[in-house]
Amino acid sequence: MQASLPMYDLPALKEQTDGWWAGLAKALRAEGLQGVPDRLTRGGDLAALWQAPDLLFSQTCGYPLTRALKGQVTLLATPVYDCPGCQGGHYHSEILVRADSAIRGPEDLRGTRAVVNELGSQSGYNALRAVIAPLAGGQGFFASVARSGGHVHSMAAVAGDTADVCAVDTVTYHLLAKAQPEAVAGLRRLMASPSAPALPYITRLDIPAADLERLRSGLRRVFDDPSLRDLRSALLLADVVVMPVAAYDRIVDMETEAEALGYAELL
Repeated sequence: MQASLPMYDLPALKEQTDGWWAGLAKALRAEGLQGVPDRLTRGGDLAALWQAPDLLFSQTCGYPLTRALKGQVTLLATPVYDCPGCQGGHYHSEILVRADSAIRGPEDLRGTRAVVNELGSQSGYNALRAVIAPLAGGQGFFASVARSGGHVHSMAAVAGDTADVCAVDTVTYHLLAKAQPEAVAGLRRLMASPSAPALPYITRLDIPAADLERLRSGLRRVFDDPSLRDLRSALLLADVVVMPVAAYDRIVDMETEAEALGYAELL
């Protein structure tokens, strides 16, 4: 069996992430689940990992959940993060500009240089498109749109003046602010994007119903464990909820609304 937590597996928090998995693995075994791995799988192709036939536990982005992974995985649960705007298992993106930028509102972004982590990202691409679509009038809005390969790289591009704006999910932003403050230095929050369900925990599609319930019971157990309070705090984990997969249609709706406004691509 494989398990991974790739979405917020920041180098500065590797020890805490490993500790959290150790606690979760213990809880899953206590629920009677067999084959729980001792260690997280790291590296490799995420798309392949998420669709691996021996996947026990992972976390993905809501955008692939509604696209490439639709009908390919089982939605397990959704974490609730201890961040502004993260109530009830939802989150938003922070629209970031340089601290010394003259940009004061979204309209001021017209003609600037945007950078996104990747095209298949809810927080870095779809959320920013949702902010800009009502302003663009069906036309190009930015002078350029570059791809960085990761939120940290997008933030560095804005701070280093090779881009003017990026969208970074609020959990990443606040984790970095706590654990790696130099990564957010020189940046300013312009606004929040519209919200959507947070990054979901998933398991393989053909998970037996009894094992699915063991996974969910283990999650409830680990979030209630007082001995893991400090780890939850370090990782900004507050709670976990089980919502229907249809809740993630909000992400599809954001894309559809942008397309209806003639702004199918961030440009």
